[in-house]
Amino acid sequence: MRSSVLSLAIAASIALASAPVLADAPKCEPEKVAEKYPELAGKTLLMGADGQTPPYAYLDSKTNTLVGSDIDLAKKVFDCIGVKYEIRPAAWSGIFPAVVAGQMDLMFYIYYNAKRVQQADFVVYMKAGTGAITQKGNPKNIKSNDDLCGKTVAVGLGTVEEAQMKELGGKCVAAGKETVTVMTYPDHAAGFRLVANKRADVMLTDLALVDRTVADNPDVYVRAYGIISGFQIGAAVKKGNKVLADALLDGLKAVQASGGEQEVFKKYGVDPALELPAELKTN
Repeated sequence: MRSSVLSLAIAASIALASAPVLADAPKCEPEKVAEKYPELAGKTLLMGADGQTPPYAYLDSKTNTLVGSDIDLAKKVFDCIGVKYEIRPAAWSGIFPAVVAGQMDLMFYIYYNAKRVQQADFVVYMKAGTGAITQKGNPKNIKSNDDLCGKTVAVGLGTVEEAQMKELGGKCVAAGKETVTVMTYPDHAAGFRLVANKRADVMLTDLALVDRTVADNPDVYVRAYGIISGFQIGAAVKKGNKVLADALLDGLKAVQASGGEQEVFKKYGVDPALELPAELKTN
């Protein structure tokens, strides 16, 4: 009997010794900013945000301040790591170049891809979806990318959608069809105007932005179709700014662990399933 008890005790000890030791969940420690990120302590980070991209960033008419899921998530991350910050409105097309040039410290919500990561480092935190928005009633009967040959498509300047539509245009021609006429716009408001004024048949941009715009303007627009893509979205910082990239990674991991990102997504109607475990991308 005693030998059986001893055997069980030894077996339990072996099992405990061989069991993996789970690391502590990431947590917010703003009081340790000077210790963990001395280069950032006392500095005010400058973040750019396009205030015409609801639900991610838009101007609250009551307070005349920027609000949205990007804004709330960024603030949670900044507060988590204990840094000061300023969020400044800017046209979307100019924010990334400003980050690359060091004129701004970072931007939230930009697609990570092989070309951009050569210019900046990324901390990804969500998956992407693409929406196609067209005029109410969908007069051109656009239901998928297969219907875009011979159509005029509005896309953001320098976006993945621009590259995709140029590639699709070539495939249309190879198949004996009319090419895709690609129109670029500097900011989302300009893109939506192209559709509303019937200068473009359809506009391709973020799915949640499309759905929000349709909900706010049901007499003008309708969603033609939507695609959950394999693209990743993140916060971009100047190439080689390891201190800021590491701090953002720590902050995003901690905010995600606490349920903060899910909370923000639900508040602004962003599908919580789009959350992606935070990861640093430098190549």
